[in-house]
Amino acid sequence: MLMLLAQSRVEMLRMSRNVYFIFWSLMMPVAFYFLYTRIFTTGTTDSEQWNAHYLMSMTCFSIMGSSIMTLGIRLVQERAQGWVAYLQVTPLPNSIYFGGKMVGQTIMHLFSIIVIFTAGFLINGVSLPPAQWIGSALWILAGSLPFLALGTCIGTLRRVDTASGLSNALYLSLALLGGMWMPLDIMPSWLGQIGNWLPSHSFGNGAWVIITGGAPALRDILLLAAYLVAFMLLSTYIRNKQREA
Repeated sequence: MLMLLAQSRVEMLRMSRNVYFIFWSLMMPVAFYFLYTRIFTTGTTDSEQWNAHYLMSMTCFSIMGSSIMTLGIRLVQERAQGWVAYLQVTPLPNSIYFGGKMVGQTIMHLFSIIVIFTAGFLINGVSLPPAQWIGSALWILAGSLPFLALGTCIGTLRRVDTASGLSNALYLSLALLGGMWMPLDIMPSWLGQIGNWLPSHSFGNGAWVIITGGAPALRDILLLAAYLVAFMLLSTYIRNKQREA
């Protein structure tokens, strides 16, 4: 347990000094939130509802980006620099190495959620019942698991530039097609049909439902669980193949 706590602390320190994390997980979502709620006209008749809805979108956008990009690229960098090979001759087990990353990432996710929720309150005065604040935060933390698993898949790549390009493409595509930048209703119907089956849409939809007083749909929970299992199996399969090579 002490090893896990120490490794988690190191991971949190590294993330807090990571330019990718600061830009993609904090600055970009807050900037988008300000633009699409205070600058651009959306045409909605209920600004309070839109402000809360888009706050959840940008929080999910932040956490998804941190999971896919920060974790995945860091795993590739550590292997390319020989850090993973060095750890194999130390007493640190692989379970503690990966567990520390997951725990550290989750704690930093909670920090990101608090920062962006606070920005929503300061920028637009978003006010929700405590149960909805807590419920949406817990959903976003739990819903990030499939994207963390996707990040470990990206972490199996051998080149940092390849991992960076792929993670950027996946991150932005999932955000756009999942309805985080704009509702699926205003997209072409065929794009909306694709988006409905993406994990990003189920991720955001759970938070959107919670702030209206509802509960996440069973379909969204099962879809995220299915993606989590699929990405975990894929990551495990690739790593086993790499060890055999």
